[in-house]
Amino acid sequence: MSLVQIQSPRPSAAAGIAVASYGEGRMRVRIYQPSKTAMQSGRGGTKRWTLEFEPGARREMDPLMGWTSSRDTRAQVHMSFDTLEEAVAYVEKQGYAYSVQSAQERTVRPKSYSDNFRYDRVGRWTH
Repeated sequence: MSLVQIQSPRPSAAAGIAVASYGEGRMRVRIYQPSKTAMQSGRGGTKRWTLEFEPGARREMDPLMGWTSSRDTRAQVHMSFDTLEEAVAYVEKQGYAYSVQSAQERTVRPKSYSDNFRYDRVGRWTH
């Protein structure tokens, strides 16, 4: 997995420019292609690009119920795009700082059911 990061220019406090309270002047987002989950055999939902915001606040534990929560509502937002170019164009239009995670290539090992019964099979015969 390769990671491409685009750095945003940071405002200088010495120049008298105010910095936003969350983030460093610009909200940060991550663009990636989701991987196939272990609970499915198909690759549905892995072709589109997903945009999600980086956490802006830490998670806290509720003392009464024990739930984990955060004051950051942007963590609930996930946007999907058909192409990487669409996602990058949206991010640049909104003025967000972003990083792109390219998808890892899928390796397919050829398998055959008859290989389970080969005479020169490595491993124990179980039945």
